[in-house]
Amino acid sequence: MKSSVWDGGTQVRTVDTREYVSMLRELVREGKEVSVTISGSSMAPFLIHARDSICFKAPWREPQRGDMVFYERPGGQFVMHRILLKKKDGYYIIGDAQTEIEGPVKPEQIFAVVTKVRRKGKWLEPGDFWWEFFEHVWLRIIPARGFFVRLFGLFYRMRGGK
Repeated sequence: MKSSVWDGGTQVRTVDTREYVSMLRELVREGKEVSVTISGSSMAPFLIHARDSICFKAPWREPQRGDMVFYERPGGQFVMHRILLKKKDGYYIIGDAQTEIEGPVKPEQIFAVVTKVRRKGKWLEPGDFWWEFFEHVWLRIIPARGFFVRLFGLFYRMRGGK
């Protein structure tokens, strides 16, 4: 998979996604907070592909229910999803657009926690309405998500994708 990266000027370069995220992971290890544009649809309707961005940094506390975390799957794929619950064998994680729970994800697979998001051009952090809604309410309605995601898609298309 390839990602487009702005190089600080007007150029955009295409790089290997695994290489790019590995570089971001190294910045996180160095204690930096990193920002990236969302790629993919697994976090809709909260975060939309190519529209929204996230900032993340190394975990400063044990990740907990509702946290959005960046982790590496055993096959090497990097994913950002939300923690549903923690059990003795690891974390159980789900994307906001998904109904299938993934896990267990081992603590050592998690390398970052999302600290804020830029949604529709506005920065949101813990405590903001939409952040809290998806962290608390959305996690409780997993069986009904398919209906709500389809409804969201209908309204999104009716508004011209805005």
